[in-house]
Amino acid sequence: MTTPPVSHFLPQDPTPRDRGFAMPPEWAQHAATWLSWPQGDELWFGHLAGVREEFAELVRTIARFEPVHLLVRDLESERDARARLEGANVTYHHVPLDDSWIRDNGPIFITQGQPTTHNPPPTSLVNWRFNAWGGKFEWENDDRIPEYVAQFLDMPHWDRPEVLEGGGLEVNGAGVGLTTRSCFLTDTRNPGMTEADYAALLRDTLGVEKLLWLDGGLENDHTDGHIDTITRFVDPRTIVTSVAGDQQDANFPVMQKNLADLRGMTDLEGQPFRVVELPLPAVRLEGAEGRLPPTYANFYIGNGFVVVPQYGDPNDLSALDILRPLFPGREVIGLPSRAIIEGGGSFHCLTQQQPLGEPWSGE
Repeated sequence: MTTPPVSHFLPQDPTPRDRGFAMPPEWAQHAATWLSWPQGDELWFGHLAGVREEFAELVRTIARFEPVHLLVRDLESERDARARLEGANVTYHHVPLDDSWIRDNGPIFITQGQPTTHNPPPTSLVNWRFNAWGGKFEWENDDRIPEYVAQFLDMPHWDRPEVLEGGGLEVNGAGVGLTTRSCFLTDTRNPGMTEADYAALLRDTLGVEKLLWLDGGLENDHTDGHIDTITRFVDPRTIVTSVAGDQQDANFPVMQKNLADLRGMTDLEGQPFRVVELPLPAVRLEGAEGRLPPTYANFYIGNGFVVVPQYGDPNDLSALDILRPLFPGREVIGLPSRAIIEGGGSFHCLTQQQPLGEPWSGE
């Protein structure tokens, strides 16, 4: 590995939108996927061995379809990863890490136009502040990850003072974004910011012309209800949203309210979305800190594939059957995530896509 070049720093003005940048949807063509190798048995409540086994299968699967950049905290992590990933298309990076949730602590990439093989657009990123979901865990090292990525890619970028996690926002690539009030409006992230403030911020930085709000997420989700654990765009006009089967479940009324709200929402042209119901796992899972938040909505979309978490639950196969027709041309793959969910998240939380493109020159 070589020391990455020093990247450029850009003023807040002009904004990414002024420069023609927007966040592409996850299904747009990728250059690579970024992940962070799990470490610290205490972070995984004694399940690290099982987590690494499942994580390695996730990395090997992604690497069959696109390059992987893997952050490793120390020599032990790299040795373990290399032993499990021998022969996989993986580039290793030694970076101080607090945890593995790069969806939230990593950069959000933006492009000038849609990423395609025949026309890779100029690519930049936004470096948001990260504070471990309102100061719940250690975060100082993870907050530096976007800057490392920008330096490695020699990519001019924007540094923002606001706290924002990638798992808290969904975009459809056609100007619409989805988020939750329970997450974005907490006082532990950006005190005093309103829905209107976020709408303006995400319009200027990520090209979100219309920001749609759901009320909340899953019970005992330490992210305060990230959208990527419950509701996802699968194309510009189609949304999958989680529903609970048990009316006595605390998640039932929240998910039903989300479902009703989504059915009343429209795109930029005023057209309603197609809304597809996706069941939550049927069996309640308990972890070291109470109820766990397993969900099939935390899938990850890549070049020619979708990986969907599986928990050894009666609804595992039903979730795959619902998702497969929604991703024509992609292989929908179920992978185990029973150990990973002990940390509170799954595949989408552990991944960050880098869209296909050339590093923007800054001009």
